[in-house]
Amino acid sequence: MKIAVFPGSFDPITRGHEALVNRALTLFDKIIVAIGVNANKNYLFSLDTRKKAISQSFGNHPKIEVDHYSCLTIDYCREMNANFILRGLRTSADFNFERSISQMNQAMNRNIETVFLMTEPELSAINSSIVRDIIRNGGNAQPFLPGKLDIKELDRLV
Repeated sequence: MKIAVFPGSFDPITRGHEALVNRALTLFDKIIVAIGVNANKNYLFSLDTRKKAISQSFGNHPKIEVDHYSCLTIDYCREMNANFILRGLRTSADFNFERSISQMNQAMNRNIETVFLMTEPELSAINSSIVRDIIRNGGNAQPFLPGKLDIKELDRLV
């Protein structure tokens, strides 16, 4: 079984994340959208809210699972019997950053491969940091969030 972990903070999940997972569904038998928990980070949304938002975005798709972890991503993959890490690339800067992480992961575990997918051009400007700023400042973030995600519900949870 081909299992991929799609790690991230998903604070919040965006249309870019959603599109990447939907495109990857043809490549993998199962995709675990896994929220990495970092105690030193200040999140806009709670872990429970982020998990709910991801679940709402994908409905009950049988190939998508939502989870969280607080260890190294490579260790989490091993625990979940995942042989792939799914990552999206928007820019060359993303590639340079992700390549280094991928190479370190390979040094720690040669059995787990990182798969990179290019972001669709019309979604490449969307990132969680900008969407968070829009939400914090009362702007309309709905165009940047998955279609099934209710921004009004998220707004009440901030």
